[in-house]
Amino acid sequence: MYFEDGCEMENIRAYSIVHNLKPMASELIYYPNNITENDESLDVIRREGFQIILKTYKTENEIYDFLMQTVFLKELKLTKLDEDIFSNAFGKGMAGDVSSKTEHQSTNDSNRNEEKELDNHEEYKTYADSGKNYSEDEQKQNRNEFHTVPTQSIISVSVAKLDKLMDLVGEMVIAEAMVLQNPDLEGLELNNFHKAAGQLSKITSEIQDMVMSIRMVPLSATFQRMKRIVRDMCRKLNKEINLDIIGEETEVDKNIIERITDPLMHLVRNAVDHGIEPADERQSIGKPRSGKITLEAKNAGSDVHIIVKDDGRGLDKKKILKKARENNLLVMNEADMSDSDIYKLILLPGFSTNDKVTEFSGRGVGMDVVAKNIESIGGSISIDSETNKGTQITLKIPLTLAIIDGMNLQVGKSTFTIPTISIKESFRPKEEKVIVDPDGNEMIMVRGQCYPVLRLHEFFNLESDITDLYEGIITMVSQDDKTICIFADKLLGQQQVVVKSLPEYIKRFKKIKGISGCTLLGDGSISLILDIAGLIHIK
Repeated sequence: MYFEDGCEMENIRAYSIVHNLKPMASELIYYPNNITENDESLDVIRREGFQIILKTYKTENEIYDFLMQTVFLKELKLTKLDEDIFSNAFGKGMAGDVSSKTEHQSTNDSNRNEEKELDNHEEYKTYADSGKNYSEDEQKQNRNEFHTVPTQSIISVSVAKLDKLMDLVGEMVIAEAMVLQNPDLEGLELNNFHKAAGQLSKITSEIQDMVMSIRMVPLSATFQRMKRIVRDMCRKLNKEINLDIIGEETEVDKNIIERITDPLMHLVRNAVDHGIEPADERQSIGKPRSGKITLEAKNAGSDVHIIVKDDGRGLDKKKILKKARENNLLVMNEADMSDSDIYKLILLPGFSTNDKVTEFSGRGVGMDVVAKNIESIGGSISIDSETNKGTQITLKIPLTLAIIDGMNLQVGKSTFTIPTISIKESFRPKEEKVIVDPDGNEMIMVRGQCYPVLRLHEFFNLESDITDLYEGIITMVSQDDKTICIFADKLLGQQQVVVKSLPEYIKRFKKIKGISGCTLLGDGSISLILDIAGLIHIK
């Protein structure tokens, strides 16, 4: 197979193909075989192509369809090999001279339609073992065992079609809400209707879960790409670093993977450049010469946590505070700042602890872009560090962006939705619990802790008849270990909502703070989805 000219990182793309083929192959070899360790393999793949020989229970058409999903694939040739040629090539451990024995080639769909349909079991003799001599009876038995092996049919589907399917499921969820919350049904005793509505909700939920699972993609390809980055930077910076990958099989929505790839790449580059010390410096303080970076992914409820951890020098709190003072980035008293507050200063725009501008850092851009990208998909960043022990940065990201559970609030004639994952509790405050500080900021005392109050009608300049805190409802929300209390007129209830982005003309001409999107409610009205991370930052 050949990749398109100029697509770059051909060896990483080849490694990804091999990684995805392994589960469906009983034996597999490829050439060049040192694609992740040797940069010269890049030139070999560009010049001679990438060759794979495998034994599999899949049909030729299934393998063809699977490989044709590869991005930037320019040309694909499939060859049927007999057992002797396969055993010979497998014994040599390379596929260098097999391509000359090609019996037919498939470079496009028209050619593929003319190919002869091959029998699955006759072409791929997975029961054969070149290292053993079987009797005729044993071979028959192995063939019978092979026939019982279940096969998995795979079909390639355009991402655009999946996006359209997701949109249609979202519209179905909205339509279901419109039916079940129809005001014409209010006060009516409709037992049969409610039974049918319950069945409809069950089926809708199952369809939604199935579509979500179809869109899920493992993080393995994204994680494996980081190996090349670490290796190249180590060579240029003269450092020795090992990259450990944990949980690469964790799956997230395809759209989210596209949004986190660049932030993850920047965090890994920072760990190599800023975090890990040169080998001699590590040795002088009693550390192993080789540094260690751990890239880990794990599920945590409806979120996925991606952790980038190094055993380097850690973050220097004094240096961070000094830089923040010089650039006027401090927004609170230094004495009141926790370690977490200090570390998060590196996420501010224009912040850099590097005194010199290099190929990899020192420009004052990067971490603020990482923070914005993660927050744009409803995620958050937490930073933990210890001097000479290392730094750990944790990205908390949602599994999907399409449909969320939300709590609807009413403010005047407007409706707002808060993702339920951010809500801690809702309550009506007592008069003695409300405090006003000397600057006029309202605070509320809850179980011995003071939290700031954000009045939605004041923040968005809305008219509301309920302005007394004791008449409305307080919803306590938190993110990144910070909490605020949001004041609204009343709660409307919880429901699944389909997240829609704000219209393009609104985003282009007016920057609206505190809003991450919108949704359509069951009665046909529009509800704005609150950006909790943004509101907490503003407050």
